[in-house]
Amino acid sequence: MQAFLDQLWIARWPLWDGLLLTAGIAAAAIAFGTLLGGIVGVQLAYAPWWLRLPFRLYVDIMRGTPVLVLILAAFYIPAVAGLSLGPTEAGTLALTLFAGAHIGELLRGSLQAIPPGQAEAGRSIGLTFPQLLAYVLLPQAARSALPPWINTGVELIKGSSLLSIIGVGELLLRTQEVIGRTFMTIQFYIFAGIVYLVINIALDQLGKSLERRVGQH
Repeated sequence: MQAFLDQLWIARWPLWDGLLLTAGIAAAAIAFGTLLGGIVGVQLAYAPWWLRLPFRLYVDIMRGTPVLVLILAAFYIPAVAGLSLGPTEAGTLALTLFAGAHIGELLRGSLQAIPPGQAEAGRSIGLTFPQLLAYVLLPQAARSALPPWINTGVELIKGSSLLSIIGVGELLLRTQEVIGRTFMTIQFYIFAGIVYLVINIALDQLGKSLERRVGQH
């Protein structure tokens, strides 16, 4: 145990940098994915069928494709097309597309679960559709969408561990580099697993706290 603690102390800064990169990528993916998912969810809920179709295809393809495949596609396909994306940018793009599809689908369900009378009441007082969305529909949908939105954040944290395969220096890759130097495989993998577990539990508790606060209003 003492030898492991000594090596952990030596490797503290690379592991810390990996953790920060993991958190940064996940935060960026959930932020951009929420914006994308908002557009997708509204289109799926209210657009005519011909406009819904490409969004439905996007959601079905992204949700039906393993995250690892999305990561590899985001890394290699732009290069074939002549675009230069670094590993971090490609990984963030892949997780954003993944998050956008899931958030779009859960927002669609939340919007369609709102009683039609809410929209009719808004239109009766002269609200335009953007105003109806902003002041009536989206605030109600956000309440029911909050718990699965937090779950999507947890999935992104776990999915970020797959970015090591394209060379992103997140927590898992930094852990593997330390293992390659110390040969303490089990100890450092257990340590990384505990770190991921703590982050995900913290996010879960944050989600429950936000859910309680929203439910009080």
